[in-house]
Amino acid sequence: MDVQIVNQPDLRIAGIRHIGPYHEIGREFGRLGGMLKGPPPAGSQMIALFHDDPAVTPPDKLRADAALTLPASARAPAGLIEQHIPAGRCAKAIHKGGYEGLPATWDALKKEWLPKSGHKMGGPSYEVYVNNPMTTEKSELLTEVYLRLRD
Repeated sequence: MDVQIVNQPDLRIAGIRHIGPYHEIGREFGRLGGMLKGPPPAGSQMIALFHDDPAVTPPDKLRADAALTLPASARAPAGLIEQHIPAGRCAKAIHKGGYEGLPATWDALKKEWLPKSGHKMGGPSYEVYVNNPMTTEKSELLTEVYLRLRD
């Protein structure tokens, strides 16, 4: 697995809260798409923000947000919760392929790379969906995976 340490900027996002197993967040992305009433603001990307560590939080208590990034000048679409992801250091990996393979990428990052790296987890982590699953072949989907690191 190729992992880079990157300094991520503050991100402004707007989305819908999901409570439950992380792999079920797709339902919220469906709701999010229905709430947009048209294309997302220019320059935005779809993002999933994961607040809890599934190694210590029961699956039915996990909190996540199905959201989109907002450029500085864009207004949050009506009905979405706006929040900021603070700037900070992250371990970044790229997942290529269908979204069902993302849990294996997270497992490799957290259970293989992290213990060997000397770093510690440090807060909410997230996924940025680089291309559109409606217009991209499943095998060509790219997802940037960001694991927040303690400073």
